[in-house]
Amino acid sequence: MRFDHLYIASLGSWLPSAIPVATAVARGACSSETAVRSGMESVTVCDDTTEAPAEMAVRAAATALRRAGTNGADVGLLLHSSLYDQGNALWGTASYVQRRAVRSTCPAMEIRQVSNGGMAALTLAGSYLAAVPTATEALVTTADRFCPPGFDRWRSDPGTVYADGGTAMLLSRRDGFARVRSLAMVSDPELEGMHRVGDAFGTAEVTPPGVLDLDSCRRSYVDRAGMSFSVARVASGQRDAVKWALAGADVELADIARFVLPHFGRRRLETNCLRPLGIGPERTTWEFSRRVGHLGAGDQAASLEHLTLSGALRPGDLCLLMGIGAGFTWSCAVVEVMRAPGGWTA
Repeated sequence: MRFDHLYIASLGSWLPSAIPVATAVARGACSSETAVRSGMESVTVCDDTTEAPAEMAVRAAATALRRAGTNGADVGLLLHSSLYDQGNALWGTASYVQRRAVRSTCPAMEIRQVSNGGMAALTLAGSYLAAVPTATEALVTTADRFCPPGFDRWRSDPGTVYADGGTAMLLSRRDGFARVRSLAMVSDPELEGMHRVGDAFGTAEVTPPGVLDLDSCRRSYVDRAGMSFSVARVASGQRDAVKWALAGADVELADIARFVLPHFGRRRLETNCLRPLGIGPERTTWEFSRRVGHLGAGDQAASLEHLTLSGALRPGDLCLLMGIGAGFTWSCAVVEVMRAPGGWTA
């Protein structure tokens, strides 16, 4: 999908303090094997038991709107994405973010596409702005808090360490410091069972009993479907997303200056992203992501903000954003930096 008038006006994030992985190992929260396998240095963790994910999204949105010099009155669509529990059952989380963050009565909805939720929301927001003449801005937020009793950030998904935090991306049809040139999303529902706990038609539960064990789900699925089938389908979906995004922007992989990849642990990042793309970690945001952890749906916005604030992206540079979510879905976006954003502060 090619876009001619989709701009990133601003970005924002709110991340709690980071806990060194070495500290987690010493406390017995994280195994030495996980520490080595993931290559992580630290992970952002809320230390206040009352910190709600939606409030993190509100804080991130406040930063993005302040940087853009707006109060959000022109926001024509708000999409909130998350992976894990948002704190209340049957709650309109997007409406809470809308009430607290913007002065607008625009449509506000939640996007639930696990780790690919932020990229899915970007795709939908871009399409909405292109289709609705009266909508000139869209706000995409993400937030998650991975906490007991249902989730163990260190053990529930070995190879990836999960982080708390919120992000925001303000999109515009009029102007921005960067332009989204293309977006591509690929889906393969044959892989849906890889991350499903139990029978899809069993008793409905907000969270499964005990601590979520995604590794066990994967092993069970691969035992049924076969390793070669699973690997081939995953590789094909990701390859198509990259190919279609590049074609939509009329560029080659060699034209990409920087890559924003999911905040996986190092071994998983190598297998799923670095080797297939033929790139080294120095062209990615690995040094940032290994100090933060996997933000669920928010990896792409947080890493792009980091590249922007650090000056790693210069006018004219192309950046490829990649998202991968259970289900399975893969997303890619080609973003062109137009200029350095002025007046941004942390």
